[in-house]
Amino acid sequence: MKLAEIIKEIRSLPITDRMYVVEKAIRSIRNEENKTSLQLAAEALRSDYLTDTELTAFSRSSF
Repeated sequence: MKLAEIIKEIRSLPITDRMYVVEKAIRSIRNEENKTSLQLAAEALRSDYLTDTELTAFSRSSF
């Protein structure tokens, strides 16, 4: 389905359904942005966690 067809279909929906579609689309975009941000942050800090023992001192259990 092309973008123009999708928009045409959305316009034919009642307002409450259109609002629902918009909310779901925005949430989907935000979730993807958050996921990307977290991945970038993890990658940026990965080398620190691999080499700095102070960052991982409490991650090893010695029970």
